[in-house]
Amino acid sequence: MAALISIRGLKKAFGSFTVLHDIDLDIAEGEVVCVIGPSGSGKSTLIRCINRLEAFDPESTITVGGIKVEQGAALAKVRAEVGMVFQSFNLFPHMTVLRNVMLAPMRVRGTTAAAAEIKARDLLARVGILEQAEKFPGQLSGGQQQRVAIARALAMEPKVLLFDEPTSSLDPEMVGEVLDVMRKLAGTGVTMLVVTHEMGFARQVADRVIFMDGGRILEAGTPAQIFDSPQEDRTRGFLRAVLNH
Repeated sequence: MAALISIRGLKKAFGSFTVLHDIDLDIAEGEVVCVIGPSGSGKSTLIRCINRLEAFDPESTITVGGIKVEQGAALAKVRAEVGMVFQSFNLFPHMTVLRNVMLAPMRVRGTTAAAAEIKARDLLARVGILEQAEKFPGQLSGGQQQRVAIARALAMEPKVLLFDEPTSSLDPEMVGEVLDVMRKLAGTGVTMLVVTHEMGFARQVADRVIFMDGGRILEAGTPAQIFDSPQEDRTRGFLRAVLNH
């Protein structure tokens, strides 16, 4: 089966510092892939390249649903199919929760306001915060804001959802409510690529776990392979450090 996301020879540098070295990666439709590794290993840069929030080496190729990720009309098509959930929510503070979720389908897909509102209310119910629909983001907790951000990403009915450390800026007691929403999403067959420090989530939910360090994929496999019998010394050292905390 053709990959939904296909990455070949992905290189990315900031000046003389190379962040990503020749990354090759395929993600199948419906697959949940978690990317783990130390800070500065290139994880967030990798997923930001998929919808070209980060420009990358012109010799590299990324395709999403068969569409090449490059500047121009193709990029708008890709971004319409790729939902992104950031660390910092990125909600519009001057719009209600409901309007935040309605906006992209109306602007990008031409959905009517009535249809967008029905869909938005359904998604807010799905992530457990329909009662907050008329509030503004600043009136919500961090966990609630991140659930709004997930609903907003889902409103576009994307082919793939990218999560860039979605719980890293949350207070510890709010992490669980966001991970619960993500667990439910993973069970619906949506394609997910998740950069995360939450090892329990990766072990429980991922079909495949990728370990990155120094801008390279050092190891990839099932959660059991990576967590129970990692092959690389660097993977073992990282897991020892994070799991013993």
